[in-house]
Amino acid sequence: MKKPLRKYFVTGLLIWVPLAITAWVLSLIVRTMDQSLLLLPHAIQPEQLLGVYIPGIGAVLTLAVVLLTGVVTANIIGQKMVRFWEGVLARIPVVKSIYYSVKQVSDTLFSGSGEAFRKVLLVRYPHPEAWAVAFQTGTPTTDVSQHCDDEVVSVFIPTAPSPVNGFFFFVRRRDTVELDMSVDDALKYIVSMGVVAPPLRGNGNPNLIGRAQNE
Repeated sequence: MKKPLRKYFVTGLLIWVPLAITAWVLSLIVRTMDQSLLLLPHAIQPEQLLGVYIPGIGAVLTLAVVLLTGVVTANIIGQKMVRFWEGVLARIPVVKSIYYSVKQVSDTLFSGSGEAFRKVLLVRYPHPEAWAVAFQTGTPTTDVSQHCDDEVVSVFIPTAPSPVNGFFFFVRRRDTVELDMSVDDALKYIVSMGVVAPPLRGNGNPNLIGRAQNE
């Protein structure tokens, strides 16, 4: 009798745990986006007008503001406003460094062009006998590459189960293995700590860019 009960209990956990975690993450995102309501005058905030807090109104407002910003900046007048605003920020020393660094990263990630986070690689980390999943972020600048005795690529090695943190390295291109795996599948693989294996694509064999140094 104990085995069926344990089986049913584990089956229930397999149903509820993913649902609970998904609901918790979505709730966290919605609550964070709802903070945009604090930018409104206190008298016209929905909670004051309706007398009750309705989750998600701030999320809708945030998405609407982002969409409206994209519509406005898509024309000539909007682009002039952006250039004027960036010119103002460029005159503030500390703000200038932070803003333009973040802007370069966001432009690279969301523009759909370039090599950033387009390739999933295997690299030798943290020692020559181990492999780690990494994302190619681009190629090094001339100042970096001239100090390397071989062709190198820049990679980001995320940590599990939180891929937003990780390590940035330059590694030799011939010591990397390019995987036939999408970035989304690789992120799922990392977050699950290897439990959720990505589906096979093509023949399922990785494209060997190079071989490890000790081979």
